[in-house]
Amino acid sequence: MARVVHFEITADKPERAVRFYEQALGWKIEPWGGPSPYWLVSTGADIETGIDGAIRDRAGDGQTTINTVSVPNLEVAVEAVRLAGGTVVGEIQLIPEVGRFVYVADTEGNEFGLMENMPRATVPDLGLAPRVV
Repeated sequence: MARVVHFEITADKPERAVRFYEQALGWKIEPWGGPSPYWLVSTGADIETGIDGAIRDRAGDGQTTINTVSVPNLEVAVEAVRLAGGTVVGEIQLIPEVGRFVYVADTEGNEFGLMENMPRATVPDLGLAPRVV
């Protein structure tokens, strides 16, 4: 069964959101390099049940939290989304040392991510310029 493994909180002012979540919930938040501002969020999932996530720029009106679901095969999952009436929002992206990722949307326009995790030794060189998500 596919499970939520990561979340992204979108914000008009990500730096302000970082300060809020650090102060309000005690989350450990650190910047992650890349072409756009992106902060990795540690909620303590390494010591108790839960997941970690990130804070990023809001890409569209009404966009709030984006969940990422782990799937064993990205192409199969993308096709299942399409067959169920959903849409693919972006291109498949290679995340170095992690795997492959794509944003999709359900029939109501809610975006979520699909992630195919790949062991570091097996991440293929697809000839793609790695883009940070």
